[in-house]
Amino acid sequence: MGLTTPEKIRSLQRKLYVKAKAEPAFRFYLLYDKICRADILLHAYRLARANAGAPGVDGMTFDQIEAQGLEAWLAGLREDLVAKTYRPDPVRRVMIPKASGDGERPLGIATIRDRVVQAAAKIVLEPIFEADFEDTAYGYRPRRGALAAVKEVHRHLIRGNTDVVDADLSRYFDSIPHSDLLKSVARRVVDRNVLRLIKMWLRSPVEERDADGTRRMSGGKGNKLGTPQGAVVSPLLANIYMNRFLKHFRQSGAADAFRAHVVAYADDLVILSRGRAAEALTWMRDAMAKLGLTLNEAKTSLKDALKERFDFLGYSFGPHWFKKNGKWYLGASPSKKSMQRFKTKVGDRLVPANVAPWEDVRDELNSMLLGWSHYFSYGATAGAYKHVDWHVYQRARDFLTRRHKVQGRGTARFSCDVVYGELGLIRLERLPRSRVPAVGRT
Repeated sequence: MGLTTPEKIRSLQRKLYVKAKAEPAFRFYLLYDKICRADILLHAYRLARANAGAPGVDGMTFDQIEAQGLEAWLAGLREDLVAKTYRPDPVRRVMIPKASGDGERPLGIATIRDRVVQAAAKIVLEPIFEADFEDTAYGYRPRRGALAAVKEVHRHLIRGNTDVVDADLSRYFDSIPHSDLLKSVARRVVDRNVLRLIKMWLRSPVEERDADGTRRMSGGKGNKLGTPQGAVVSPLLANIYMNRFLKHFRQSGAADAFRAHVVAYADDLVILSRGRAAEALTWMRDAMAKLGLTLNEAKTSLKDALKERFDFLGYSFGPHWFKKNGKWYLGASPSKKSMQRFKTKVGDRLVPANVAPWEDVRDELNSMLLGWSHYFSYGATAGAYKHVDWHVYQRARDFLTRRHKVQGRGTARFSCDVVYGELGLIRLERLPRSRVPAVGRT
């Protein structure tokens, strides 16, 4: 459950949003003092605390800060901000596995001090830019999310927008030009102290360590591209820049010309048109180039959703077979990659080295299953649930068979009824699932 925003801060955010919505050309020039407010810094700290995370280059943890005295720590940070002596620390870069399971990606870990100031800036700036963001953007926004984007894609498909541009941007977060991004921010924010903060974060040096522990520094003032992945403020900045494309798509007349709709989740986007996907892709390639961005041509494709599937945000869209009536329909279901990633996560927990009590293992698995099914609750889920259930049962049975040194495969002692019954593992097939409209395939 998320933290509740204090009413005084919510009131400020409402005022900023209403002002920005009512006056699209208004430029805000007194915002830095809001970022420095003690109540906003305290709430920013609590947000950072709730998100946890590893320490940055200074090694400072939340527990250490609180042991030394949070009030004094925040007062010192506020003093640095007010005196304009605050300078961000280098960002510690580590490599983490990609969600796709295909290799690794870099993650920047800022110090807690920098995370708190970035969170404070986000508290103040987000309502202003929320007033400007296109309705077609769903990523990293309040009261929106990936599942809403999935439903919107399906809605357009069943209304006939079945010629699809399945787009993939090359290293979007790493490619955003700083100068153009800062100009995008300055269209709404002219407080030079706020702009200075953003510029410092964009140009923060990056610290890495080689396999032998050798420290290397990169980035810094010479860096002209990219938002630091993993930074609190990065998703907002990335949305601000992507909004230029989404707004241009609408205002230029491209949406009407191609009889198309775009749905975007950060840098993951699709264009759904009626017979004009190839033209939309050509237009998109040009528009992105003008923004200093490029499409990953190897991963960008045109799809006829009436004949073939495409994946977006973990779901697979396209022809689905309904066994009960023997007809095709245009549906959505968990993608094969999503199921495989989840199965891999389950396998990683159910290893011989896991010596935790079964109750703890079960509770972790149940939490994983509920989380996965909460997101994958839309569309044709029955087949995916059955597939995942069978895999989880087999892995859990093998795990218990090894632990209890049972001869053979353990199917008698650890049957489905036992594992899902007295041992308390959740079965996805028994969970309620949504029903969605279907359209016949032509």
